[in-house]
Amino acid sequence: MSSPTEALSVDILIVGAGPTGLFAAYYAGFRGLSMAIVDSLPEAGGQVTAMYPEKMIYDVGGFPAVRGRDLINGLVEQAAPWKPTYLLGRKAEGLTETESGLAVTLDGGEVVHAGAVLITAGIGEFTPRPLPAGDGWLGRGMVHFVPALEVHRGQDVVVVGGGDSAFDWVLALHPIASSVTLVHRRARFRAADSIVREARDLGIRIITDAEVTALRDRGDGLLAEVGVKVKGEDEFTLPAQAVVAALGFTADLGPIENWGLHIDHRSIAVDSTMKTARDRVFAAGDVAAYPGKVKLIATGFGEAATAVNNIAVTLDPDAHLFPGHSSNVE
Repeated sequence: MSSPTEALSVDILIVGAGPTGLFAAYYAGFRGLSMAIVDSLPEAGGQVTAMYPEKMIYDVGGFPAVRGRDLINGLVEQAAPWKPTYLLGRKAEGLTETESGLAVTLDGGEVVHAGAVLITAGIGEFTPRPLPAGDGWLGRGMVHFVPALEVHRGQDVVVVGGGDSAFDWVLALHPIASSVTLVHRRARFRAADSIVREARDLGIRIITDAEVTALRDRGDGLLAEVGVKVKGEDEFTLPAQAVVAALGFTADLGPIENWGLHIDHRSIAVDSTMKTARDRVFAAGDVAAYPGKVKLIATGFGEAATAVNNIAVTLDPDAHLFPGHSSNVE
C-alpha cells in the first residue's frame, strides 16, 4: 500500500476503508481519477477486519460464501493497480472549501486537497464496551475481537456476551480451542435463535445469569483463569488463557458530524446520486441514508459506483456519467 511523503492532492478523498470505500477506490481508478483513503483503523477493511475477519459472508454477489478477511484482501487487490494512497490510523477532522475543491485536515495536522470527498465510514468510529473485570487485561489475555483464530489453538477460551458476535466467536473457536465457554449475564440472548441452537447442539458450555467477576494469573502476568458468578450462587473458577469480551460497542461519526451534513442516527442523507447536503461531498455504504435503504455490503458496492460516476461528472462536466462496462476495456 502506498503512503504519502508530502502534501497530498487527489481527485477523490475516500473517508473509510471498509468494503464500500475499497470498491470506490477501484472504481475511481477505473474512471481515471486519483484517490486517497483515510481510516482511523490501522488496517484496511473497516468493521469486517476489526470485528469478523474469520466469519463467512453469504450475501456478496458471486461468492456462495467468502471469509471476511478474504473479501477484504480481494478488494485491496482489485484497487491496487490504481495505486490508492492509504492514510490508515488517521482521522479526517476538518472540512473546508477551496478555490479548486475541498481541503480535509487530518488529526496530525496534514491537509489533503481533493476535488470531491466520498464518505464511506460505515457506522463510524466504534469503541468496544468494556468488561469491568477486565480492566488492565487488554492485550494480556483479553481481546474484544479475534483477528486470527490460530492464536487461540489449544487454549481454554471464555467468551463473554450474548449477541451474534459472541456466538460467532464461540462457533469459530470451537474446532480449534481446547475448550470454549460462553458466559452471559441474562438467560435470554440477543443472538439469532439459529446460532444459539447450533452452539447448544455442539455441546458448547453456556453459562447464563452469570458474570465474569475476575481475571487472574498465576504470578507470571499471563491469564490463567477467570472467576464466574452465577446469580444466587458462589463464585467458581474456569481455566482461561483467553477472554473474548464481545459486549458490543458504541459508535459515532466523530468530526464528520460537524461538516454541515444532514445527519440522523449516524446516517447521512443523500440523494439518488449519493450527494449529501454539501457540494462535492458524497456518501455511500452503511453511512448513507435514503428512503428504502437496505444496509448490505452488496448495496454499498452499487452506491460506490453510483457516487464515483457522479463525482466524475462533477469534476469534469464533459465526462460521461456512464463509462461503459469494465469488460469492454482492453
